Amino acid sequence: MHVQRSARCALSVGSARVCAVDERVERVDDQDRLLGVVVSRRQAIKEGWLHRIAVTVCRDERDRILVHRRPEHLSRFPGLHEVMVGGAVNVGESYEQAAARELTEELGIRALPRLLFTFINRSGLSPHWLGVHEAVVPDTVTADPDEIAWHDWLTEPDLGSALLEWSFTPDSHEVFSRYLASRTTRS
Repeated sequence: MHVQRSARCALSVGSARVCAVDERVERVDDQDRLLGVVVSRRQAIKEGWLHRIAVTVCRDERDRILVHRRPEHLSRFPGLHEVMVGGAVNVGESYEQAAARELTEELGIRALPRLLFTFINRSGLSPHWLGVHEAVVPDTVTADPDEIAWHDWLTEPDLGSALLEWSFTPDSHEVFSRYLASRTTRS
C-alpha cells in the first residue's frame, strides 16, 4: 500500500526549516507498545510523541554497505548522507513491512529485510522508535531521484572514514555503531 504524502513545512530544527510528510502513524509508549492513537507524522514530530520508523542497512554480495546522499531540494536534511534507507511505519504495518515497502519505494527492489534491533532514537527531528534492519540486496539498484541524489557501495572501513569526513543525517552515526555492535554479537 502506497500512502499519499503531502508535504507541509511547519517545523524548524536549529536554523533549518524542515518538511514533515503527512503520513498517518501510530503513537507508541516508551516500551514500544501501541497506544491505539493514530496521528499525522507531522503532529507526532511537532509534539515529540513516540512513533515508529523503520530503516534498513543494505549490504551487497561483496559485503559492502550502500551509502546515499539526500537531494538538495528536500527540506528535511538536504544534501546529507545516510547509511540506511527507510521511513515511517504506517498504521497497521510492522517494522518489517515498512522496511520492505521503503526498499521498494526508494531503491526499486523487493527484499525481505531482517529486523536486528529497535531503540528510542533521540537524534532526529523528534524522539521515535527506530527499527533497524539488514538486507542483502543487488549491487545495482534503481534509486528514486526524489529520495536519493547519489549512492555508492562502501566497505566498512571506507564508511568509517566517510562518517568522519562527510556530513551525515543525525541518526546515521548511532545506527551504524549499533549495527556494527550487533554484527559483532551475532558473529
